[in-house]
Amino acid sequence: MYKVTVGLEVHAELKTNTKMFCACRNNADEHAPNVAVCPVCLAHPGTLPVINKEAVRKVLMVGKAVGGVLADLTLFDRKNYFYPDIPKGYQISQYKHPLVSGGSLAGVALTRIHLEEDTARSQHPIRKQASNGAGEGDRSLVDYNRAGVPLMELVTEPVIHTPEQAGVFARELQLLLRTLGAGEANMEKGEMRVEANISVSKDENLGTKVEVKNLNSFRSVERAIAFEAARQEALLESGGEVLQETRGWDEAAEQTFSQRKKEGSADYRYFPDPDLPSLRLSEIPDLTDISLPELPSGRRARYVALGLKSDDADMFVTQPASGTLFDAAIDGLAAGDSRILTTANYVANDLAGNASAIAPKELSLLIAMLSEGKLSSRGAKDTLLGVLAGKGSVRELSKDYLQESDEGALLDIAKQVVEGHAGVAAEYKAGKESALQFLVGQGMKLSKGRGNPQALRAAIQKVLG
Repeated sequence: MYKVTVGLEVHAELKTNTKMFCACRNNADEHAPNVAVCPVCLAHPGTLPVINKEAVRKVLMVGKAVGGVLADLTLFDRKNYFYPDIPKGYQISQYKHPLVSGGSLAGVALTRIHLEEDTARSQHPIRKQASNGAGEGDRSLVDYNRAGVPLMELVTEPVIHTPEQAGVFARELQLLLRTLGAGEANMEKGEMRVEANISVSKDENLGTKVEVKNLNSFRSVERAIAFEAARQEALLESGGEVLQETRGWDEAAEQTFSQRKKEGSADYRYFPDPDLPSLRLSEIPDLTDISLPELPSGRRARYVALGLKSDDADMFVTQPASGTLFDAAIDGLAAGDSRILTTANYVANDLAGNASAIAPKELSLLIAMLSEGKLSSRGAKDTLLGVLAGKGSVRELSKDYLQESDEGALLDIAKQVVEGHAGVAAEYKAGKESALQFLVGQGMKLSKGRGNPQALRAAIQKVLG
């Protein structure tokens, strides 16, 4: 039996107005190529980078949220390697002095969180057509709009052992980034990319590590880890050797493929960037004076403490509109109030995916009328459907479904039921409890469904003596 060990490296673009080291606009939705560029991010000779203060602050915010140690001294390094999407021939990153060390998220220990610049976006192969329509061969295109965008890299410890655990971690990180306003982390847009370092062994020692790069969906993360672990196990069982390398993920074939030999840190020839100053963060109060919103883990725990089912609690955390509606609708209710769970049920089921269609005060009123017996469950549902259809307010629409609770009116109905079903009434008096439910049902018919069942039951019992 092999033990699978996984460490993740996650790159997430930060939500800032400008790029990491220049004043070019940071816009993930820009479709026209090579328009958000300038001499700095295109690495023209003689240009100098300037640190984006907001990007630094957002990484520190993430670090505080995960319980990491915020650096006092940090600096930027040059990571040297040549690819067409790195205009300078090196990437400005961080090596020995990251912004954040340690911390944990979703039960996974973190190694570090640092800040760097993103690369350009390559498209290839592109088939070039001559003016006469004949093909001239394949080529690649590079869009430098993304070059220089602030990029947070988060590295976990090798403590993940299942594909599912990796998927949970990646989802929780995306949720945290969105909660903090640090980034949108849309994987389909490339705003968050996951790389998995995977090894297998039969003992506590780690096996040879293989990196699978640029996984751009949670499904891909889980399936790539499962495939790669199985590939390594089969290779070892057949007497082969696992090579330390970088592999890609073929989504269509659902398998990894070799890309290149894995580089080590020495291959990148890190050294401090001479154009950027080191930062003594304790001397920059507005960077380290960070207030955090309610974090997903805390919000989830608060909902569970209120008695919500774990699935509903998780839904309200992952779907902020639903959670916001729920919080506002129960505002002022004491813990243990039955209306809290009723509200949660309505938001999770009747308003799933449609939380913005009703105002919190309207939902509170609906739940209160249901709780007080003014509306039956069916009447409340029908009233809500009318509100969602834009037919009117809860107060207006509920008039058609109000239950009759007047004791005098219900006593009249109870007398008619008992007189009309004397035999059943006798059975109840003789000890047949189920007979009472029949009488209540007959009373509901007489009231045309408007009678309050509990009040009607009490009225019938009073008439029966």
